[in-house]
Order: sequence, then C-alpha cells, then structure tokens
Amino acid sequence: MIDRSLLTHVLLTGVSTVHLSSLVAELARPWVVGVEGRLHQVRGGARKRAPGAGARHQLVFVDRLVATLIHLRHDLPQAVLAVLYEVDRSTITRAVGEIRRLLAERGFAAPDRPGVRLRTLEDVFAYAQAESVQLRLDATEVQVRRPAAGQGGRKAFVSGKKKQNTMKATVIADHRGRTLWADNLRPGRMHDATAARTAGIDPCFDHLDRVQVLLDDGYLGLSRDHRGKALTPPRKLRPGAIAPFVELRERQRHDHSSKRITVEHALADHKRWKQLQRWTHRRDRLPETYRAIASLVSDRTAVI
Repeated sequence: MIDRSLLTHVLLTGVSTVHLSSLVAELARPWVVGVEGRLHQVRGGARKRAPGAGARHQLVFVDRLVATLIHLRHDLPQAVLAVLYEVDRSTITRAVGEIRRLLAERGFAAPDRPGVRLRTLEDVFAYAQAESVQLRLDATEVQVRRPAAGQGGRKAFVSGKKKQNTMKATVIADHRGRTLWADNLRPGRMHDATAARTAGIDPCFDHLDRVQVLLDDGYLGLSRDHRGKALTPPRKLRPGAIAPFVELRERQRHDHSSKRITVEHALADHKRWKQLQRWTHRRDRLPETYRAIASLVSDRTAVI
C-alpha cells in the first residue's frame, strides 16, 4: 500500500504544502455543501440519520484534491491515479470533476489583498482603478483535438496563426506577471481582439476610464476605439522616414514591449502545467481546466 502523504509532494501537485493546506481550508466546506446538496436531491428531502452515518467515502476530501492537482499538473491518466489510490477509475473521474469545478469557480488572487478574489473582468478593472495598476492583456492558444468529420463548426477551431486546431484564452496580468484573470476559452479561429470584446472589455473601458491596458499589435481596433486606455505599440512609419524618427519609434516599441512582456511570463506559468501544453480530452472541459490552473498560479504569484 502506497503512503498517500508522499503524493502531496510539491513535485507531484505543483503547489507547496502551505498552499495545499490553504486550499483544503478554503474548499472543504463548499465540497461538503455540494455533496449534501446532491444527496438531498437523491433522497427528495432532509436526511433521516445523523451526520456521519452511512457509507464512507473511499476518497476523503484531501485525497480528492491531491489527485486532481496531480492530474492537472502532469496529466497523469485517471486509471493510473485509481491504481495509486486503490479505488475504481470512476471514483477518480468523479473526484476530479468535483474539485476542478471548485478550483475554477474560486476566482483569482488579488496581489497584496488577502482574501479578495477577482472573478469577473469588471472585478479586475475595478481593482486596477482602485490600486492604480496598469494591466497587461494577451491571448494564448491550446492545441485541441480536431472535431470529428460531419460535426458542425469543424472549422471554428482552426487557428490561422498556429495552423492547427486550438482554443484561445484571454489573460490579464499586472506589471509583475501575476495572473489577475482568464476568460472562458474561445474557438481558435476567433481573432484576439474579438475574443476580448466578446469577454466584455468595451464596457469596462467605458465605465472605468482611468484603467490603462498594454496590448500588442493584434489589438489595434481596441486602441482606436479606446484611445489613451488601450495602449498598443507605435505604428510603422512611412517609407523614407528620417533616422531620428525611426530610432524614436524603435525605442518606444522596445519600451512598450519591455512593459508588456510580463503577461507573457504569466502565460508561461500556465503552460508549465502539462494539461495546457496540449489538450487531449473533451473540448468542453478545457475552459474549466484552464481557469482552475490559472487560479492556482495566481495564488502562488500573488505574494511575489
């Protein structure tokens, strides 16, 4: 029999023991509430026996959380986790689905604000305006399986940039590369700026007008519609421009890139989790998985 305490090592879970303890304290009660709610529906009413009576869970909450973290970090097959925990594969599948949902719904840590979670794009803009934080926004793509022949929307996932089937995530970070928000993923064919507009960034710019967001050249439309707030690199000069103007433009682009690079660091933190390097499972589960991993990363980077 395997000592289950060994499975909590940071190399397996991707989180420290302190972080793991805080996750247990935060998520245990919501998990119990969810379990009791499902049992209430099955029974059709209140329990007739005292709490604690009846069958015991084969996996206690801590084991479910650790198994889910290992699955997210290393994409270890659920059948292998079932062998490690000496349970049926269906038990692991159910546990991963429950914990992954709780992780995705908990939101993102607000740096230097313990206990505050950012769950919506409006939350992030309100936080940035209150704390005078200049945001960085960018999109990343995760390769997914090609939809089966004959299914509708088969071309929607073909990325023009990657030349493969992908789903696109829009991510916001701060000046130190700390993840503040990630949206529900979009089909890879969608343009970066369209994905940001679909997430609702235009009303945020309109109502929270002191927030600035650094963007790359893919968001020129946002820069045009929200001047002074959506900041993109200087445009290309006309042919024959004199050397001083060319040098000035290059310095401005370099300065802009140096400030915006932190969001690339945030995306790299997400991609260190193997499930986001290439997604081989059902596409409808990827958005929840991405937000769960980004939420975990935001916890770790909030204190940097």
